[in-house]
Amino acid sequence: MTTEERPDYLSYLLRLWRINGEGRNWRISIVSPHTGECKNFTSLEALWLFLREQMEIPSGEGQDGE
Repeated sequence: MTTEERPDYLSYLLRLWRINGEGRNWRISIVSPHTGECKNFTSLEALWLFLREQMEIPSGEGQDGE
């Protein structure tokens, strides 16, 4: 996807749930309301990497909440 095709606005429906209803084993999914595409993640780090790629933020930039 080229820069011209990148939207200036992104939105996702975020879902979080625990595996077996307890412990630290969480799963994450996001769904784009624009395309209906669903992505699944097994960690917050994987979700964060995906979002950074969508926003075209190089890794290492903005990790302090900036």
